[in-house]
Amino acid sequence: MNTSAMAVSVNADRLLARHDAMARHGATPLGGVNRPALSAEETRARKELVDWGRARGFACSVDPIGNIFVRRPGIEVEALPVRTGSHLDSQMPGGNYDGVYGVLAAFEVLETLEDNGIDTLVPVELVVWNNEEGCRFSPTTMGSAVHAGALPLGQALKASDPAGITVAEALAASLQELGDLPRAELGSPSKAYIEAHIEQGTLLESQGLSVGAVTGIQGTAQFLIEVLGQEAHAGTTPKEKRKDALRDAIRLMEALDAAVQTDDDLVRFTVGKLDVWPNAVNTVPSRVVFTVDLRHPSAELFDRLVASVKNVCASASVACQQTLQSSPVSFDPAVVAIVEESCAQAGLGTARLPSGATHDAKYMAELCSSGMIFIPCRDGISHNEREHAQPRHMVDGANILLASILRLAGEATGSSACK
Repeated sequence: MNTSAMAVSVNADRLLARHDAMARHGATPLGGVNRPALSAEETRARKELVDWGRARGFACSVDPIGNIFVRRPGIEVEALPVRTGSHLDSQMPGGNYDGVYGVLAAFEVLETLEDNGIDTLVPVELVVWNNEEGCRFSPTTMGSAVHAGALPLGQALKASDPAGITVAEALAASLQELGDLPRAELGSPSKAYIEAHIEQGTLLESQGLSVGAVTGIQGTAQFLIEVLGQEAHAGTTPKEKRKDALRDAIRLMEALDAAVQTDDDLVRFTVGKLDVWPNAVNTVPSRVVFTVDLRHPSAELFDRLVASVKNVCASASVACQQTLQSSPVSFDPAVVAIVEESCAQAGLGTARLPSGATHDAKYMAELCSSGMIFIPCRDGISHNEREHAQPRHMVDGANILLASILRLAGEATGSSACK
């Protein structure tokens, strides 16, 4: 990047004002949002973004799974674009920074390039991925998975929410509200991808840093485990005669937790859901079903940990169904270096860190050079209405995104920013 381009900065007031505007869509009393994928609330947020894009003269389009693209052309009109973005859907309810920050930081980059007459060699394109959260429609990161060919379009469109509404039905209704949007090709290629996001952890905050250079996304495995026993009267059945499924399930959870511990303290083991039958106060449980969510950034260790869960369950003679296998992903070291160099040139400290949560960048990393930029969130809280990021961190992250995109997209010699 040349020195003149480094003098260009995002419009902080505009970025923060757009964030406030988006916060109105699905706003909750506690300061968060309830904006599930393809809901009326998320559709209104998507429409406002498209309206902003059209007002700036950017080309807006949508692909068959509902991913929205906002494109600023480059000198080489037909060249593969550098893409950036995130998602507008939220948990139910969730925070007002997860996903939406990356979308608005990316849009601010497009506006800043336009304001300053900066010509990039290749197009720069904002992507709003559909259904990243996966809380209304399963699975998570649906839009990027279909884009990458990891999830068939037909299968995704058939997914339904608890009310029986399919993705296809919700998408049709949402597109009708968005107006006449040109259709984009499904899975169109990219030159590179970079995504800004809140960390959803505490490392950056604990080190007093505004920006982190993300090295990859840790692996995630999920399991559904069933423990069987026998119903019996709580008042008359002695301990030695009981076949208590809940007692056995608790012991199994403790055994699983112990089996996956490592010296690096990077394992994340969570039992997030527990169902008990017959779930009566005076009956010994006869059946327990619980979930395990297991995460680690090392591919080698991750595979060993997955095997450990299966082995412990096999030894206990219980049913164990693996419902998700998402291996760790490493981002392109060149993109990580670009983020670090952009921070150095801006006088900002940074740190390398893996992402504990999954993101749309995971699927993009399988298609092109990809990376992520993290900013801190207060106390590491996310998927929570109390989620918060400081305005100065939001601006710092957007400026690093701008600098990184200029390097990835190439600034054309002779553009107004270079004069």
